[in-house]
Amino acid sequence: MTPNPQQLSATSRLFSPTVFREMAVRGRSPAFSRLFKLSGLFGVGVCGEHDTVKEGFEAAFKVLARIGLRDDYVYRAAIAEKVLLGKHSLNMASMLSEFRAGGSKADVVILNGTAEVYEIKSDRDSLSRLEDQVSDYEKVFASVNVITSEKHIDNVMQMVPGDTGIMCLTSRFQIEMVRDARDRPDRISPVTVLGSLRVNEAKMILEMLGEPFPDIPNTMQYAVLREIFAKQDPASVHRAMVATLKETRSLAALKNFIGRLPRSLHARALSARINRSGHGRLVEAVSTPLSEAALWSAV
Repeated sequence: MTPNPQQLSATSRLFSPTVFREMAVRGRSPAFSRLFKLSGLFGVGVCGEHDTVKEGFEAAFKVLARIGLRDDYVYRAAIAEKVLLGKHSLNMASMLSEFRAGGSKADVVILNGTAEVYEIKSDRDSLSRLEDQVSDYEKVFASVNVITSEKHIDNVMQMVPGDTGIMCLTSRFQIEMVRDARDRPDRISPVTVLGSLRVNEAKMILEMLGEPFPDIPNTMQYAVLREIFAKQDPASVHRAMVATLKETRSLAALKNFIGRLPRSLHARALSARINRSGHGRLVEAVSTPLSEAALWSAV
């Protein structure tokens, strides 16, 4: 099917945090029921009454993954599947979403031996902020990448520095490397890194660097942290940041949970913050027949 604008909007919103949280908290999602009806996927030869919510998500993702229809979530899913889970493992690497870096928020960050940021410019995105975003990312991450569609490649090549990686999400849903990123931990700004961290993470980094932190009131801590960070070697701070964030924001506990969800939901599961009790409710919800899920809005 080729969705009309209303159907496309509803299909995109099926993968929203709202739907995911409802399923985790309540074991059902009225929002899913409403949006799936609006998507036009049910009863038109795409999904039938014997299919489950899991199969509904997979069918919706196939629609969104088409050239010209791809939104931000499709790119996040590609990075999660092809990079985090394809090249690394949840035991050794972690993924951050919407991570603050200066005046920007990084779409996706992969932490393994280094910190790799991925700025998404989907089929529907403008490139108006790209140069400022890349400039912010260079102050926090050693490796900066832009992942985009074929229609944006030429413009991106002209807009970003030569050491910025450029990737293309192809028509076959593969990530094609157009230009490799250079790993540059020497260029990061320790003070800008500090602004991206929780206070406990900043203290852990200083401990790794052998910098004692004084016992002072909470109201004074950030000013003192800023003063100490400003004196540190950039590459050393970056190395300690990667080690710290891999520990404090580890995703290893999600390994079994991720394996029980449809592939189309992996990226959402990796970025959502739900407790362990919600895992079982989510798995049960995606196993529900669509005919039953259609009644969630009435319950």
